[in-house]
Amino acid sequence: MKSKLWTREELIVAINLYCKLPFGRLHKGNPEVIKLANLLGRTPSSVAWKLVNFASFDPSLKARGIKGASNVSNLDRQIWNEFYNNWALLSYESEKRLAQLENKTVENILEISEGELREGKVKEQLIKARVNQSFFRASILAAYNSTCCITGLRNSAFLIASHIAPWASDEKNRLNPRNGLCLNSLHDKAFEAGLITITPGYTIKISSVLKKDKEQKATEAYFLKYDSHRIILPSRFLPDPDLLTHHNKERFII
Repeated sequence: MKSKLWTREELIVAINLYCKLPFGRLHKGNPEVIKLANLLGRTPSSVAWKLVNFASFDPSLKARGIKGASNVSNLDRQIWNEFYNNWALLSYESEKRLAQLENKTVENILEISEGELREGKVKEQLIKARVNQSFFRASILAAYNSTCCITGLRNSAFLIASHIAPWASDEKNRLNPRNGLCLNSLHDKAFEAGLITITPGYTIKISSVLKKDKEQKATEAYFLKYDSHRIILPSRFLPDPDLLTHHNKERFII
């Protein structure tokens, strides 16, 4: 019996899940894979295989010599390129589609209270921003396996999906996972303030402002000991070297 062809709507929610799962968990026994399979009326094996297909397009995985599946379709490639070239549009569209499959709204899933919502355009903007921020955080934490790339801290309560290029100043890359770093809240603040940076070669640099404060044990323990160390690399969505270069040159306090 010939298998049912995948539709565009199914593929965008599958890519959504691909982004949110650590690379080692793209298998048929994962509860999230089973859940999506039930929503789509497909088998967990079918969904898992489709997730592995997407790995063949992922440039960060290619750079590590990971090929993914070889039997991809033209539609797989087309939808992946749509997603990869327009994160803002497709992440929101895929979240809305997922909510529809669960007979919910995106505001229900994100538990946005009525008190937070206003009528008209402001309401729509708030929902879209919250949906997009949630997607970006899930994608970054999955890529880094919920691990701070500087310290190795793995308590998600302390982890931030940090933007290399700020959300406010780079609309194109707001939801691009390659514009993300998984940092704990302290190092996120330091990165934002330009007191630390990461080179295009993924090496940590500490500002002279902190180095002058080396007599404080806390400064040594939390910052100076990481100087010139390489970050813990993500399993996919390697930080974009061009965005890191910009942070080095424009925001880092030498």
